[in-house]
Amino acid sequence: MIDLRSDTVTKPSLAMREAMHHAEVGDDVFGDDPTVNQLQRYAAEVVGKEAAIFVPSGTMGNLAALLAHAGRGQELLLGDESHIYHYEAGGASALGGLVFHPIPTNAQGELDLAALNLAVRPAYDAHAAQAGVVCLENSHNRCGGTVLSLEYLANVRQWASSQGLPVHMDGARVFNAAVALGVPASTITQHVDSVQFCLSKGLGAPIGSLVAGSAEFIKKVHRWRKMLGGGMRQVGVVAAAGLIALNEGRERLIDDHVNAKMLAEALSQLPQIELDLASVQTNIIVFGLRDSSFTPEQLTERLRQAGVLIVPFKGRLRAVTHVDVNRDQCAEAASIIADVLQSA
Repeated sequence: MIDLRSDTVTKPSLAMREAMHHAEVGDDVFGDDPTVNQLQRYAAEVVGKEAAIFVPSGTMGNLAALLAHAGRGQELLLGDESHIYHYEAGGASALGGLVFHPIPTNAQGELDLAALNLAVRPAYDAHAAQAGVVCLENSHNRCGGTVLSLEYLANVRQWASSQGLPVHMDGARVFNAAVALGVPASTITQHVDSVQFCLSKGLGAPIGSLVAGSAEFIKKVHRWRKMLGGGMRQVGVVAAAGLIALNEGRERLIDDHVNAKMLAEALSQLPQIELDLASVQTNIIVFGLRDSSFTPEQLTERLRQAGVLIVPFKGRLRAVTHVDVNRDQCAEAASIIADVLQSA
């Protein structure tokens, strides 16, 4: 089975399993797990922040960060296509009392600065909720893995500073963005106050994410992590895999991007498929069907029977390349998709 549903389906490598087996551990809630501490220090260094904290998931990392930035009744300014808005169960509102204020998202994953500016209510208006935090996503999942430009990030940073607002980045795939731009991740994250990134997507670890920011901010996140049930005790057994993922996984992300481009180019040649090659900037391919006898759901099922896993996505389809799918398998997947479409 060629599994292109997501880069979350990867299995830990033999090196990760070996590191997990031999990991030195302690009680992380007390701050005593040396492997977690090493991972946190290294993660902060990689993204250019003072401190970082290990959390079970990206969803918890985003939630804890947003609750550390803003208080009940304040608005979270975020994209209407963002992962936090669509796929994180409304946690910031349900658990933290933050008010979602969705901003239109363009095809690149950007929030227009004029729209952001209009979303900030006057401080004297007693009727309106006040803005508390701005959230960006990079790379952008629902926009097909697109990457925010450094110029755009600098402009948002300048605007947010003028408004006295912190900026959080849902950087679940920020290292994919860094590879696409050809810069260190810290060049991206210098423009935000905090960033969450996943170890369990393209980097290939079995579990875990990190939140990074100032030392004072991470103290607040630590408290929210505890409240949300994220204290994990002897969690060095998985942090060990995270260290390998963060140390070795970043450089090989370019392979996933090359494979995604190759697969996208093959799919774009099929008359039944509608695909904008310019949107394939990282490891995510989103494509539609034209003049096809299949719905996205029907095609997904037929492909599953033929040995390829993809997912319906926003009325279209999505395929994601990752470490457990090589170039030959991507070529085979393209061939199988072509055969299934032609069989209709």
